[in-house]
Amino acid sequence: MPAHITVIQHLSFEDLGSYEAVLRQRGHGITCLQAGVDAVGPAIEQAECLVVLGGPIGVYESDRYPFLHDELQALQQRLQAGRPTLGICLGAQLMAQALGGRVYPGGRKEIGFAQLHLTPAGLQSPLRHLQGVPVLHWHGDTFDLPPGAQWLAASDLYPHQAFSMGPQVLALQFHPEAEVRTFERWLIGHTAELGAAGISVPLLREQARQLGPALERAAQAVLVDWLATLPA
Repeated sequence: MPAHITVIQHLSFEDLGSYEAVLRQRGHGITCLQAGVDAVGPAIEQAECLVVLGGPIGVYESDRYPFLHDELQALQQRLQAGRPTLGICLGAQLMAQALGGRVYPGGRKEIGFAQLHLTPAGLQSPLRHLQGVPVLHWHGDTFDLPPGAQWLAASDLYPHQAFSMGPQVLALQFHPEAEVRTFERWLIGHTAELGAAGISVPLLREQARQLGPALERAAQAVLVDWLATLPA
């Protein structure tokens, strides 16, 4: 039977995006929980398969957002057991911290579409489908690789864009799930950040229009390959 997917959201419009259709087509049930509203700690520990999505807060801001304590504690227990977990952007940073890595401001915003540089291990992983395909970057924080993690990808600005800890634990700093159809929500919701960073909204919109469809196809192939690693 297909696994049931528990999804942790930190921002309403940063959802599963193009991944939702793939999961539903393959028969996976989906439960979405809102961090800071729902009790995510028990759900993280108990989830058959977990996806932790992005958001504009920092892992190190638990004094301002106390629910991060619960997320990190639950993720630590889950990841130590090697249970199926996919993290995207903030989700990847939470995973890095839970596994003993350090998360911190990178000093420079990386926002827009650009290619990854896959490591040899990355080329042998589900990320191989992203070779030569620009992905959406949208972050200012970065992380050090946790002890024992396998480094999978870098970008021009940040060396640590993806890592794995066994085949079922995958952390992605970038946004493979971005969907052209709903991308305008990102431009509206992050208008203050885009303005502060001097990012052209029309240019970013045009990048999404031109490059988004190829990213959707490649990213869905990544997801299908990763799902194939889950226990039957």
